[in-house]
Amino acid sequence: MGRVSAASVAASDEWIGPDGIRQPAGDAHAWLPGTNQTVCGLALSRTRLRRFPHVPFDFRATDVVTEQDQVRHVCRRCVAATGRRGERSWTRTAPRP
Repeated sequence: MGRVSAASVAASDEWIGPDGIRQPAGDAHAWLPGTNQTVCGLALSRTRLRRFPHVPFDFRATDVVTEQDQVRHVCRRCVAATGRRGERSWTRTAPRP
């Protein structure tokens, strides 16, 4: 599985934002427009995931989902596949001399 850069969101549910545009909710996955599966290999038709081509998949491994968020779960495999190579999810605060 290679790295992808222009992924959009496919989610299990949707909600209408305050501006009247559909937004993803529920379980979120990375999806490449023009394909019928998520980056992690789930078929969109079998899993009944909804496509959101106008919403970029910009989740990181360090993101925290709270109760106020409409997205309840972000696929870890999709985050790993869309992350930048060599990007650290942590920073060293007190390096040794």
